[in-house]
Amino acid sequence: MKTMKTTGDQQLVKRINRSVLLRLLRRQGGQSRAQLASASGLTKSTVSLLVRELLEEGWLTESGTSAALGLGRPSTPLCIDDRNRAMVGVELAVEALRVVAVSLTGKVLLSEEQALVSLDPEAVCRQLAQMVAGVYATLVQDGMQLSGVGVGVPGAFDQVTGLLHLAPNLGWRNIDLLPLVVEALREQGVPPVAVHLQNEADAAAFSEYEFSGAEVTDSLIFVACGAGVGAGIVLNDRLFTGTHGMAGEVGHSILQIDGALCSCGRRGCAETFFGARALAQLDDPAQGGRYLGVVLQNLWTTFNPDVLVVGGPSQQRYPAMLAVAKDTLRAYADCIGMEPPDVRPARYGLMAAAVGAAAMVLHHDLRPLHPGTASASSRPDGVEDSPSSECISA
Repeated sequence: MKTMKTTGDQQLVKRINRSVLLRLLRRQGGQSRAQLASASGLTKSTVSLLVRELLEEGWLTESGTSAALGLGRPSTPLCIDDRNRAMVGVELAVEALRVVAVSLTGKVLLSEEQALVSLDPEAVCRQLAQMVAGVYATLVQDGMQLSGVGVGVPGAFDQVTGLLHLAPNLGWRNIDLLPLVVEALREQGVPPVAVHLQNEADAAAFSEYEFSGAEVTDSLIFVACGAGVGAGIVLNDRLFTGTHGMAGEVGHSILQIDGALCSCGRRGCAETFFGARALAQLDDPAQGGRYLGVVLQNLWTTFNPDVLVVGGPSQQRYPAMLAVAKDTLRAYADCIGMEPPDVRPARYGLMAAAVGAAAMVLHHDLRPLHPGTASASSRPDGVEDSPSSECISA
């Protein structure tokens, strides 16, 4: 038992050290091995060994341009390699499935969208797996490796139990979705890689957080506006999901006591003011931005994030809604003499949740000690994941 524990500890330390180097190079590419050793506090020999592995596995590339450091030997700059590895992300939306393949630097390599053929959970998983298998086949033809699969789902997803508690716009309650996804992918011949599930708005937040470079420090909130309204919240470099995955369900925050009936069964929810159905009934849908602005103000004063990002189908369909929301937020900020946070549209448009689901794979890979990557032995690398993350069995 002591030998197994020692081996496991060594594997974890190695994963942590690798992630440190990768995160340093994602923040600032072009650093040499010596610079990485200085920035990370690791020995030069450890850095050299890990860099060699990362080069062989397609995570890093040498730029080929050497620069002299002082009077020593010329150094070789290192960068994240976006040519050899990819993550696949899926958005299970209310009306469609969207699948993308994304490079390590956030470049969308290919994408596909299909209308849902059924609302039955098993049928949805089969359709999802067929699409992922097609994307994987293309990646193989292009000589790329698959790092993992992420899936964004609508509704409240519990990372601890792995249950999709409530997806009212799909009519789903308490669905143990992850095993269905994993089995469907296995049946379609997708190789054994980590599979992560998360709420779609939470996933979309990763598309902005992981691929935004130095624009975001450690906090960001993504508000997804569609049939429902949800928010993905990243605080202190971690996704904040709440006790049962309900954090960010801002579409079901109450804006009016005894207001219009919502799909969740309550009255006066934000969704009834600027969800897709509500916007379609307005003479000027952009005016739904007033209520969106109220929700943005509440998120700002509650979490004080660096950036607020707004995306989703409604933002794409009614882009003027965001301008109204920003004006509303600005008016609240002016009342207290403070500068509001930056508010901007999603950079990946309707693909934000799918790209974010792919980014979720990278997020977990680079943070071995975060929840969702607990240590044991079910994955190929000897690390067992939490219920929100599994590995396809060979």
